[in-house]
Amino acid sequence: MFDTKVALIVRDDLADWQKLNVVAFLATGVAAAMPEALGEPYEDAAGHTYGRMLGQPMLVFAASLPGLQTAHRQALSRELKMVPYVHAMFSTGHDAANREVFRAGNAENLDLVGLAVLGPKKAVDKAVKGLPLHG
Repeated sequence: MFDTKVALIVRDDLADWQKLNVVAFLATGVAAAMPEALGEPYEDAAGHTYGRMLGQPMLVFAASLPGLQTAHRQALSRELKMVPYVHAMFSTGHDAANREVFRAGNAENLDLVGLAVLGPKKAVDKAVKGLPLHG
């Protein structure tokens, strides 16, 4: 049904609260990267209006640090859109600090705890190949 795919990859050794935090931040990054993919606002039977959501599913995968780094390299080589979350971001308190710690990291060996990958379905499938769905 969709020719694009959204994959959220979360490091498997995080505490539950960290996993949920990473998924929430990655999802906002996906919405920002693909505003055209947002659906219409929701309205309940009483006429209350609610916010919009992405109009296609987002699959959540689990990976080790090496698995995340492999997916990152695969996505880079396929020029896919990505939204990264690195471990140092857990210790910051605002967006500018997040960008600072991200920029300070080793670009060849990011300490990823999460990564959103979006783009053509087949290319995203290759980037997440071998990763299990988060369970």
